[in-house]
Amino acid sequence: MNKHVWVIDDDHAIRWVLDRALAQAGIPITAFDSADEAMHYLPKETPLAIITDIRMQGTSGLDFLAEFNVQHPNIPVIVMTAHSDLQSAVTSFERGAFEYLPKPFDVDEAVAVVQRAIAHSQEVDPVVVE
Repeated sequence: MNKHVWVIDDDHAIRWVLDRALAQAGIPITAFDSADEAMHYLPKETPLAIITDIRMQGTSGLDFLAEFNVQHPNIPVIVMTAHSDLQSAVTSFERGAFEYLPKPFDVDEAVAVVQRAIAHSQEVDPVVVE
């Protein structure tokens, strides 16, 4: 299986940390520095799960989440933000977030959330061998 988890964050350090931590857990990622770039790849690849920041240049993570969930409601999206507040958490879940992860996050917790998201995704939409 060559499906990846997408990590969308304009912070290179966050992408790097998640890449290393998830790779150590055997989870390959594809990293994007903007939601707009990720949207460009949607017709070509369907991810196992997505981790997205809320605040980025161009399309916000929340707008990406809303648009993505229309096309792929069974793929879990984990929303993370350094600007954590009740309203952004509520909005994330209203738009279909699987989980909300405030920054700074514990790397082991982030890996565990991604593993739960992948397991959930495979329960909801089992992978069909082509």
